[in-house]
Amino acid sequence: MEQNTATKPIRCKAAVSKVAGQPLEMEEVEVAPPRAHEVRIRILCTSLCHTDVTFWRLKDFPGQHPIILGHEAAGVVESVGGHVHEVAVGDTVVPVFSAQCGDCPDCLSDRSNICSGLPARPGMPRDGTTRFSFAATGEPIHNFIGVSSFTEYTVVDVARVVRIGPGVPPEKACLLSCGVSTGVGAAWKVAAVEPGSSVAVFGLGVVGLADAWG
Repeated sequence: MEQNTATKPIRCKAAVSKVAGQPLEMEEVEVAPPRAHEVRIRILCTSLCHTDVTFWRLKDFPGQHPIILGHEAAGVVESVGGHVHEVAVGDTVVPVFSAQCGDCPDCLSDRSNICSGLPARPGMPRDGTTRFSFAATGEPIHNFIGVSSFTEYTVVDVARVVRIGPGVPPEKACLLSCGVSTGVGAAWKVAAVEPGSSVAVFGLGVVGLADAWG
């Protein structure tokens, strides 16, 4: 990159849910610089998950508005905060809503992928705040499960980022964030399907198809 943008906010377009159940509105937003253990990502591709629709409809907590939804995505690291060694500027990454701190008992266990060190919470996982605001007014915009991908740029904790090869098509890579990993994980980790097993898959959406593939 020609200049270091890690300490500067970025203005970009985002699809913002202002009122539960109402159409998303394209807004100019300001995306704050990444703090320690965070990366700012330029989103290349994002997809819609039924979880996004569920939270879009919620009028009461855990539904929050205004909010930038979206959590299935692929992008390129634009800048990094302090103490980030796992990825670098220019890396192609997939953000995920489930953290992997690498230190808690759940991360160290091969039987769990629910990190207790950085559990799911409103806002960023380490301080509960948001990195988004309306460019015109400065009003904060809620973060969605640590990802918020319906925007040109987002900030994600490095514990929720997976580096992938630059040759992976982003329109396919974004499905790894949730739908594909949920289905394949259910087959491999939960149902423990083995060669020769007889199984039934109920519902062939993204998760069901990934289940069958797994």
